[in-house]
Amino acid sequence: MPAGVGSSVLQRVTKPKTHKGKKVLLDREPKVIENTKQIFFVKGAKTTPELQECLKDIYTLKKPDAKILRNRNHITPFEDATPLEGFGKKFNANHFMMISNNKKRPNNLVIGRLFEHTLMDMVEFGVENYMSLNSFKNEKIATGIKPMLVFQGELFENNSEFGRIKNLLVDMFHREDVEQIRLQGLEHVLSFTAHDNCILFRSYKTLLKKSGTRIPRIELQEIGPRMDLRIRRIKLATDDLFKQACKKPKVLKEKKKKNITEDTFGSTLARVHLGVQKLDTIQTRKMKGLKKTTAEKKRKAAEDLDNSQKKAKVSNVTITEA
Repeated sequence: MPAGVGSSVLQRVTKPKTHKGKKVLLDREPKVIENTKQIFFVKGAKTTPELQECLKDIYTLKKPDAKILRNRNHITPFEDATPLEGFGKKFNANHFMMISNNKKRPNNLVIGRLFEHTLMDMVEFGVENYMSLNSFKNEKIATGIKPMLVFQGELFENNSEFGRIKNLLVDMFHREDVEQIRLQGLEHVLSFTAHDNCILFRSYKTLLKKSGTRIPRIELQEIGPRMDLRIRRIKLATDDLFKQACKKPKVLKEKKKKNITEDTFGSTLARVHLGVQKLDTIQTRKMKGLKKTTAEKKRKAAEDLDNSQKKAKVSNVTITEA
């Protein structure tokens, strides 16, 4: 579609001519369990070496679920996000990150996400006090490691905008779902601290030290990158659109089980309803050591004889009265 044409114009739908093209189109169709979310990185018309290094560092943390564009693009996302939506559809990506630099907004970093190839949320930051990965001379993490995200600060809980930014960051650094976790695999920590309209971004590697017990002692070693993200502009989706994006398919919703609850410690508690039990007919003694003694048998026989005699007397009285 030529540049400048609105998205309302119908695009030509072409059938795939190769098996690879058909496979790509099938992979882009909606699924009950979606693929791992992808992110693409864009350079603006003007950048700085510091911003480019920052972009490469975050790209390193996101590999292999990332795509970086080498050419520069004259894009102003807050005025027209159509080019970013086109890139998202081309690469089948849900998130984007763009860097730019100008006199009005130096060291500018824009983070956003798409929903159905349409802009959903977008936040503009100013990068301050940046230190790259290469500035920290220590061992780095392996590619594709799932990070542990730590959010500190009351603003993430009490402020609605910071809460949406937290949701955006969790969504961006989220990788594939796993059912089991290995302790040695938890080696990367991303820390976000909210303080006075700024988010402090830190990256650590966990070190498992000997503690004399089965549980190791945990130490954090900063590996970079490090930066302070000053919030400049925010463009958030409406509540209805956000609710629609968070909607789960009925297939994935867990069916509520009756009379089953879970306490704060994770233990499953169940309530079982039983009918009236006939205690007279229940067989309770099957062990030899629990058998009735001879004295108990004689006492039981005497009680049964007395009960039968009493019933006979009552029946005789009723007959004479009649």
